[in-house]
Amino acid sequence: MNFFRKWAFASAAAVALAAPAQADTTYNIASLADFTGPYADVMKDLAGSRHSAVAWWNAEVGKELGVTLAIKDYDHRYDAAQVASLWPGIKAELNPIIALGVGAPDATALAGRLPSDGIPLIMSTAGYGFGWKPDPWVFNPRATYAHEAAAFFEWYRKEKGIEGPLKIAVITSEASPAYVDIGKGIEKYAHGATDQVELVEMVFTEVQPTDLTTQLNRVLKKGAQVIDVQTNTAAVVAAKRALQALGRSDVPIVMSSHNGITASARALGGMAELEGDYEVYGMAMPTDEATEPKKFYDKLKADYAMQGAWTVPTVMGLNQTLVALRAIEAAAKKVGPDKVTGQAVRDALLSNTITSAQTFGVLSDVTYTNEAPFPTSGITVNVGTVKDGKYVTAADGVAVPTIEKW
Repeated sequence: MNFFRKWAFASAAAVALAAPAQADTTYNIASLADFTGPYADVMKDLAGSRHSAVAWWNAEVGKELGVTLAIKDYDHRYDAAQVASLWPGIKAELNPIIALGVGAPDATALAGRLPSDGIPLIMSTAGYGFGWKPDPWVFNPRATYAHEAAAFFEWYRKEKGIEGPLKIAVITSEASPAYVDIGKGIEKYAHGATDQVELVEMVFTEVQPTDLTTQLNRVLKKGAQVIDVQTNTAAVVAAKRALQALGRSDVPIVMSSHNGITASARALGGMAELEGDYEVYGMAMPTDEATEPKKFYDKLKADYAMQGAWTVPTVMGLNQTLVALRAIEAAAKKVGPDKVTGQAVRDALLSNTITSAQTFGVLSDVTYTNEAPFPTSGITVNVGTVKDGKYVTAADGVAVPTIEKW
């Protein structure tokens, strides 16, 4: 039985399990995916976790509500033009009450038409400053990459007992609007938090640099105490090799989820290469520790045909799906199980806090306002590291500071 047939089997089984005595109302979820583009290597985990989470919800939540959810994948190859081309057909075929996105192509192609279509879109990544607009229909369960980095900087400064501002350098690139936005956000934060950080330099380089020795030597001479690399694994590898060449194992790199410790360690040749380095993001970390998110994953694996491994992409699929499911749940309770619409789901997102307990600790409490597509206050991040060669949690529940809009 191949991967997709297993999903179909799992979904059918879940629907059968979910069948209550009374007639259910069935709603559809559009699962935008990239099985043949640049993220094809991680899509099995991300999309697999979406399907198993829906199967769990149908059996253990929707059954009591009289609601069944169906989910269908659409391969857009991480291409905005392909997303735009597919969307009319998706809407006509499924009439979904919510959609799950992969990344920037989804938001770029759909943000302008989702309000008229009345269908909210839930992402799994951190947000971007250029998307920081009111009346959102695209929602990120995490704050921006700059918010997450700022939380790390303040935690690290306190953890190391550093007096005065922490000196940071940022490695980024002008090749991607997202990468530029990360830099702009950190600049905004640094400008307003001079007691916490000093940005010694924003290093713009190639999107996949091969050698950063000259640049790292320069920022180290300026006193950089942390190197922020939230772009990609190639930049992490280049920064790490440069630090090794310069003999500076005392200066850590901090990464994000998509280029974090496990992915970068594979590119570098082993976990030990990142001893003492860090990753930070506002969702659970897929360590081997017996956390609540890991217990939920194990439950999905045992009972709901979870196909994904315990990885960052799996956690990303869970974070967006659980937000969607809890919003649908709140909408069904508010308007009635047979009256749920995309508008009702969006209203539920904006009028309810999705608690950490409701996501089994995959996210901290998430509260949206009409001012931004991501939560801007009351959220926390987790910090991962490599200690004695093992991937472990360094800190959890680290508060995210306030950053003015940029």
